[in-house]
Amino acid sequence: MEAFGFLVGRLEREISDRSLRFRAFFDHAASMLIALLRDAKDPNCLARSVRWYHHGVSRASLTKSSLRARRLLQTQAHATTDNVPFRKQLKDEAKQRKHVARGTVPVKAGIVDEQLAIWELTVGLEIHAQLNTDRKLFSDALTSINVQPNSHVALFDFALPGTQPIFQKGTVLPAIRAALALGCQIQRRSQFDRKHYFYADQPAGYQITQYYQPLATGGKIILNDFDGIAQEDGKSVEIEIQQVQIEQDTAKTLLQPPADAMLDFNRVSHPLVEIITKPQMHQPKTAAACVKKIQTLLQAVYAVTAGMELGGLRADVNVSVRRKTQPQSALGQRTEIKNLSTIKAVEDAIIAERNRQILVLESGGAIKGETRGWTLGASDTVKLRGKEGEVDYRYMPDPDLAPLLISDRLVAKISETLPHFPDQMVEELVQTLGLTRKDAKTLVELDDGRRLDYFDLVRSDFVALRSQVKGHSHVATTDEKEWSVIIANWVLHEMGGLLSSSETAFSADRVPSKDLAFIILMLVTERITGRTAKQLLAKKFYGDARDIESIIKEGNLGLEHLSEEEYMSTARELLDGHPAMVVQIKEKGQIGKLGFFMGQMMRKGEGKVVAQRAESTLKKLLGLTNQS
Repeated sequence: MEAFGFLVGRLEREISDRSLRFRAFFDHAASMLIALLRDAKDPNCLARSVRWYHHGVSRASLTKSSLRARRLLQTQAHATTDNVPFRKQLKDEAKQRKHVARGTVPVKAGIVDEQLAIWELTVGLEIHAQLNTDRKLFSDALTSINVQPNSHVALFDFALPGTQPIFQKGTVLPAIRAALALGCQIQRRSQFDRKHYFYADQPAGYQITQYYQPLATGGKIILNDFDGIAQEDGKSVEIEIQQVQIEQDTAKTLLQPPADAMLDFNRVSHPLVEIITKPQMHQPKTAAACVKKIQTLLQAVYAVTAGMELGGLRADVNVSVRRKTQPQSALGQRTEIKNLSTIKAVEDAIIAERNRQILVLESGGAIKGETRGWTLGASDTVKLRGKEGEVDYRYMPDPDLAPLLISDRLVAKISETLPHFPDQMVEELVQTLGLTRKDAKTLVELDDGRRLDYFDLVRSDFVALRSQVKGHSHVATTDEKEWSVIIANWVLHEMGGLLSSSETAFSADRVPSKDLAFIILMLVTERITGRTAKQLLAKKFYGDARDIESIIKEGNLGLEHLSEEEYMSTARELLDGHPAMVVQIKEKGQIGKLGFFMGQMMRKGEGKVVAQRAESTLKKLLGLTNQS
């Protein structure tokens, strides 16, 4: 026991020389020494154990008995830690205490379903979109996107002393279109206010916005399951719009590592519309779907210049969590995540912030009202600054700007000229032209609506060419829905495949609509095969200047039709070679296996077999002529 007293004293001296975070480790070491002393039969075991603690010698030097004692102690003291090493436990606990103190808990561990079941997420959106105008909001400088930096700037944009804002009336028109598209009530009188804060990209020291009397209030947006909302939200969910307001944009900051930044004032005073929703979303996926649908609506009514992909629209999300046992009226402390520039970023940032807040609250911490940032691919949000409140911004009516008065006549005129909304266009494509809802939505939303315009051009050209075709009964009897579905497939999928593989953006000039219409016409009139049609599209896509007929003729790509006997002979040969599959089709009703035989016929035909005729021949031989 004298030796044991010496060892404990040695440990106490070690503690005095080290930080307090190691005290628990040495206390645990002393307890283990007691067990080792009782259990060790080898007198050298204790000495080796002390050297292991003091010098970090490999654990392999411990005797079997000392290892057994240590395992017993760890099992008793940490039965719920899944055999996590004690040193790691101490480090993790110390890190956790630091994060709780700072209000920042890492989310690498993730959140399990059991935790999500007791917490409710609440999300509100603030969407900023650049309005589709030629002039800036308060100066006659041109709006611009990709021009020489600081080339479209008025004196007021630099906030030079003595300059005053001059409201450009035309900027209000796209803002009204945006508000009407969201079902909002246009206020006949609104006003501009100053929102004071200092930042390098805001040269005046304040932003001109609408706080007390915004342009429009009320409104709502309905999100359906086919819009991509979360499964937990069912078939549809309704999100109320709190207000729509006009405000000026800030300068664009261009970071110059390591510590410099350049400012481009072309963007200062670019007209923005800010859309604020009520905090009524409870799923990250639904919030992302809401941003996407609002973007599509704004583009459909030509209210904005560009979408998120070109920097014309940004989203801020307000996130809070609360226990589901709390009263419905008591929302948790919210944080704001700024400047999210993609739909995926909206969803991922909300997930990261939700997880962070849950871990902070479950660790005994408190959520602080603050502005946070998020970068693509990150697993956690980061604090940018403390959250300002109304008092901090010192809102006041702008004394240099008169109230904005809007007449009922102007609102009625704009309402009459609004185009169809996206949901209406999708429904028309589905009901009138027979497209699937997925393809219809993709056409409406893709490429800012330019893919839908291209689809309409190809359809018009196809109709014109179709009327000139004689001697092809298939084209004459095919209804509008059938060939519209074929055209949509080529515009979306075949053209989309070439765009993806070449990593190029869509352009209607890449393959003129008349050329694509002619390729599809040649296909449905059985003058070429599907394989040849894809080759022709690829040639035009990559710049072949020849017309379609010349390419077919010079490449000998025209379809040489097989006779009925040749179709029957080829089909019989294939069916006789696979009797087991024939039984599965005829007796077990496995019609899907018919595709195998169709593929084999196409290969054996070497470009001369038409898929529709191959299918009808096979069905005839199998006795499936009455089945679709």
